[in-house]
Amino acid sequence: MIDVRRALHEHPRIADAALVFVAVGLTVLVLRAQLSDLSVYPQLTSGTGLIRMLPAHWLIGGDAVPLLACLSLFWRRRHPVALALALVAAAVVWPVVVPLLIALFTVAATCPGRTTLRVTGVALLPVPAHLVLAPYTGPLSAATAVSAVALVGAAVGWGLNVAGIRERALRAEADADLRAARARQHAREEIAREMHDVLAHRLTLLSVHAGALEFHRTASPAEVAEAVGVIRQSAGQALEDLQDVLRVLRTPQVDAHAEPPQPTLADLDRLIEEARAAGAALEVRRDVEDPATMDPATSRAAYRILQEALTNHRKHAPRGPMRLSLTGGAQEGLTITARNPVRSRPTTRPTGAGQGLIGMNERAALAGGSMRRVLTATDFSLEIWLPWTR
Repeated sequence: MIDVRRALHEHPRIADAALVFVAVGLTVLVLRAQLSDLSVYPQLTSGTGLIRMLPAHWLIGGDAVPLLACLSLFWRRRHPVALALALVAAAVVWPVVVPLLIALFTVAATCPGRTTLRVTGVALLPVPAHLVLAPYTGPLSAATAVSAVALVGAAVGWGLNVAGIRERALRAEADADLRAARARQHAREEIAREMHDVLAHRLTLLSVHAGALEFHRTASPAEVAEAVGVIRQSAGQALEDLQDVLRVLRTPQVDAHAEPPQPTLADLDRLIEEARAAGAALEVRRDVEDPATMDPATSRAAYRILQEALTNHRKHAPRGPMRLSLTGGAQEGLTITARNPVRSRPTTRPTGAGQGLIGMNERAALAGGSMRRVLTATDFSLEIWLPWTR
């Protein structure tokens, strides 16, 4: 059944031919009913010779009209309104109610609501005209009017239902496209944030060690070799991190297996060691439960926030001490405080300044937490709270 529907949808001419065949069969039934003086749509004139059932008579004069009306359904998609109005005019003389109902269905399914309302009103005009002009013939006259209203209403209602289904399908498809576009945008933002956090951390380490070589020209060969080794190691790690991010970008469908390994709070010691090796004066106080009990996504967010805080410290206050505090647990959540002194004489603001704080705030918000900045005459501090979800 599904294959038949698909074939009819892909080949509308075949569907129209099948519809014409069905319309011819039903029109024959209507003609037989009229032989018994039964009519389902008002006819203001009997049309001499129109009730004869021999097929040869259909090809003579007006007897060919029912067949031509059925064949006209081939043009119902191109000119639905014109065809429906023409069949309304023909239906008051000839028994072409079946093609008329199909044309009304097409109008309701494909045309705007106002157009459908007007065409439906024209199709119902013969009903009051029949009741006023035609002689009363008993219950059959009323039955004809009732059946006409019922059939027209059913055809138009079915068409409106099909139009509604099609509109809902299009709306659902548009919503799916919009959700996919939002998901792609969200993925781009996540990748951009990840690249900023990882590369900014590595490159500031490179800058610190290179600056040490530049300003300490009296260093011994051993100290120079050690600094060059650190630079080489940091550059290699930065390249590996960049390759991990690029590998995710090249993956057609990003999933948990495509993402590079993400650090968590369990890797905080290594991050602190790297910062201290670069010359940062860190005071770290930790009073937290086992980080392994925290949700991995929240733990990654906490690590990235701390990483960005250290990066900002190297950029904006490299010579001052930085005090880090991590407290909390499953009951009260994780509280991170990062405080460093403010430069007495600010130098030129680094390029891209402020983007790190924006990224930290976004990470905290996405994890269900919050971030607050406090700036005084002597200190700048960040207070971040994250929920301790398991």
